[in-house]
Amino acid sequence: MKKIRAAIVGYGNIGKYVLEALEASADFEVAGVVRRNVKDIPAELKPYTVTDGISKLKKTDVAILATPTRQVEKFAKEALALGINTVDSFDIHGRIVDLRRNLDKEAKKNKAVSIVAAGWDPGSDSVVRALLEAMIPKGITYTNFGPGMSMGHTVAVKAITGVKAALSMTIPLGTGIHRRMVYIEVEKGHKFAAVAAEIKKDDYFAHDETHVIQVDSVDNLLDMGHGVKLIRKGVSGKTQNQLIEFDMKINNPALTAQILVAVARASTKQQPGAYTMIEIPVIHMLYGETEDLIKQLV
Repeated sequence: MKKIRAAIVGYGNIGKYVLEALEASADFEVAGVVRRNVKDIPAELKPYTVTDGISKLKKTDVAILATPTRQVEKFAKEALALGINTVDSFDIHGRIVDLRRNLDKEAKKNKAVSIVAAGWDPGSDSVVRALLEAMIPKGITYTNFGPGMSMGHTVAVKAITGVKAALSMTIPLGTGIHRRMVYIEVEKGHKFAAVAAEIKKDDYFAHDETHVIQVDSVDNLLDMGHGVKLIRKGVSGKTQNQLIEFDMKINNPALTAQILVAVARASTKQQPGAYTMIEIPVIHMLYGETEDLIKQLV
């Protein structure tokens, strides 16, 4: 069996779990890891090539982008220009269509595939929402996150000047409304009030009730658990009062990483272009022969 050669771009929380997911997948091998500090090589990376540029790796089929959301487009275009497929967990919902459109041009030009917004939300939850809407075409879907640590929001806070360390917790209030509880350590020389104001202005937080709290140690609060509850209520055909719920409690970066690896597999089975997860067959994300999977799952 020819294995899929996957590169990990970025080696923070998600990148570490991507490595574990790749090592546990029989149809993948690690092409290498791209990170800023190539001199810092932890024990688990010793068997692999660690470099500061994807062009320096030997044959790579797909680049799994474990980078901050706002860096995704840059790194995706770099890989696509080399004819390497990309997958990412871009999580700014309102900008996904633009990202898909931009990367679609790059992917087609270089005969590659890019699958965007492939985390668990957006991502696998998007697939669930699409299925719920097929089952109940007329109605309302509520997506209630948490309570738990939001990776994307936490990374966004850490990027703000004056923040030494951060943790962003998402608290569900019901009917798709959330409270953001942001805990920060402040860098010396910066005023908490000014830093908090900048956090609340960021697009990640500007649309939700947000509370910023200064703490002595973010590490004492850290827990990567998270979850979601999707609820759809509405009408199937002409029959009302249909109600379906989907509920999960998860380790945030571990699930994100596993989905990225599944979608990396699917990327090798698509025609050139950019896609979201609701556009690709679920069976393409699974390891195994098609008929065996059908017998097992249908």
